[in-house]
Amino acid sequence: MEYGISHLAIIPMRKEAREQSEMVSQLLFGETYEVLERTEKWVRIISTHDGYEGWISWNQVTELNDQGFTALAMNKPVLTAAPVTTAKKIADGSLLYLPSGSTLPGWAQGMCSINNDVYEIWREKAGSDLISFAKTFLNTPYLWGGRTHFGIDCSGLVQAVFRQQGLTLKRDAYLQAEEGETVDFLPEAQAGDVAFFDNDEGRIVHVGIMLNNEQILHASGKVKIERVDNHGIYSEEYKRYTHKLRIIKRYL
Repeated sequence: MEYGISHLAIIPMRKEAREQSEMVSQLLFGETYEVLERTEKWVRIISTHDGYEGWISWNQVTELNDQGFTALAMNKPVLTAAPVTTAKKIADGSLLYLPSGSTLPGWAQGMCSINNDVYEIWREKAGSDLISFAKTFLNTPYLWGGRTHFGIDCSGLVQAVFRQQGLTLKRDAYLQAEEGETVDFLPEAQAGDVAFFDNDEGRIVHVGIMLNNEQILHASGKVKIERVDNHGIYSEEYKRYTHKLRIIKRYL
């Protein structure tokens, strides 16, 4: 078995083994993965934290031995919370700008390490309020496959917010809908519940975080707050419903 770890702030994961292929997700700094397949220029991986598969470029791979992988897997990850966290590489003084949700392997006394590289970290701790943290993503542009404050998709937003609460959700909206407990009626929805929306074929294609039983925070064009009712999300900007409500789930 081969393993790897992200040594860059963000590594794009693509659907196919080519540069022109769509980005389906991202690896953030310190996240580990298992290598499934190799070609001359591409490596197919499965992310450790959410089991998501994709292709990354061969020259963005940093190998991790079995012992190192096991040690990291056994410990609860320490995550960055601020939209950007500065990391200084001790060996040469160069800086990395880590997005929220990055993992800090071997975190101790303001330092973390990846293999033989040691980084000094200026880290802000996450607050305990899920909604306050979710609102830090407001106005983040929508980006298919994105997971950061510089571009995020709807399921990436939900995954990122709940991961700061210690709960790892699946990557895609339809998979997230399979988890949690069902909230039977919209008036019973609470802040932090998650609403899912389907298309005309009944396939779940969108997700957002309830702020109360009348408002939702979601990524559509950008991360924003809109009104939701039994029909779905109503856009004041477009004067119409943009997403059809399917189900509401509670994770916490």
